[in-house]
Amino acid sequence: MATAGEPTPRPWTARVRAALDALEHLVGGIGTSVLALLVLLGVAVVAVLSLVGVGLLLARPMLRVVHAVADRERIRLTAMKPDVISPGPGPERLGAALRERTVQRELLWVAIHGAAGFLLGFIALTIVLNTARDGLFPLYWYLLPPDEATASLGWPVHSLAEALPVSLLGVAWAFLSVALLPAMARLQALPGRRLLPAGSDADVTLRIAHLTATRAAALDAHSAELRRIERALHDGTQNRLVAVNVLVGAARRAAARGSADVDEILGRAQDATETALAELRAVVRSILPPVLADRSLADALTALAADCPVPCTIDADLPGRYAVSVEASVYFVVAEALTNVAKHSGASRVEVVLRREDDVLHLCITDDGRGGAAESGGSGLGGMRRRIEALDGTFALASPAGGPTTVTVSLPCGL
Repeated sequence: MATAGEPTPRPWTARVRAALDALEHLVGGIGTSVLALLVLLGVAVVAVLSLVGVGLLLARPMLRVVHAVADRERIRLTAMKPDVISPGPGPERLGAALRERTVQRELLWVAIHGAAGFLLGFIALTIVLNTARDGLFPLYWYLLPPDEATASLGWPVHSLAEALPVSLLGVAWAFLSVALLPAMARLQALPGRRLLPAGSDADVTLRIAHLTATRAAALDAHSAELRRIERALHDGTQNRLVAVNVLVGAARRAAARGSADVDEILGRAQDATETALAELRAVVRSILPPVLADRSLADALTALAADCPVPCTIDADLPGRYAVSVEASVYFVVAEALTNVAKHSGASRVEVVLRREDDVLHLCITDDGRGGAAESGGSGLGGMRRRIEALDGTFALASPAGGPTTVTVSLPCGL
């Protein structure tokens, strides 16, 4: 048992997920490293041509290409968190551009990432392919020509008895993948994180612009929420209460006349009152669900899944509680997503996965429906994005025609 102050050991499932995420980042790093190598070759050609004057005409366009490739790496690193903000294009004049510190750092990054990034990605793919090759070797070794039936480390195999130990080597490769891939992904990203961020002045300016935009989105989301509550009270609860008032007045007049309809009218008034109370409770729950205050976020999501007409699985591994704004945003995103699945997707199942990694909550909602969802379709996806971005989070939607549809959300939660 871990004592106070010691880090809690990560379960193997979390380690495997981290290794798979790292493999994705490493493969993406291979892509940007290939681009960096091509750009590095172009820079070398332009440098050689500049000795005879021709390359000077190509130098500024080539620097723009370097910046474009560096921006592609910044996007990749931002997806890994934390953000790497682009400083924007450098000066137009060649001399000023070459003296620009940002341009010099981008050129250095091209040289380092082109070689080291490709090498690390290649090693990672080799480890993963060896895992599959050796782990499954007993299933296909006999299909190979005798001189090619060898394990990844080179020893020949001539029988099933010799092929079975090769699968143990595959297990060893798998353990090596889980142990090394996350560190390799961080090492591959290190040059970009050191060399590509904007300078402090640019970073502050861009950060202020980003915060201004997200706070404006927060105000818009707040105004939209007030309008929604107003419409719900006006169109539902208020009409029910007016009906109760009319029925009570009718009951009083009937009682004054000694009519036998008093009991029936009062019964209708009671029904209208109960309906109004139910609608009022629904509006209150939509503002801040009481289940979030009484129980955990995972329990609240489980209650949502129980009410969803589509079979829904909740996989929430969350230590502790979080800020009310964070839990409420996650709750409403899941509620809106499940409503969309039930109304529009034609799905047979939906899965909600919620994890915390460092100081970020990661939410993934996947259904096996027909796909084709779009934020412009009036499905509430735009409101979900505004709610998340107002808290400095990220929202992504992937919904190709034919499905599946995946909503991915990341929210800062470090408090």
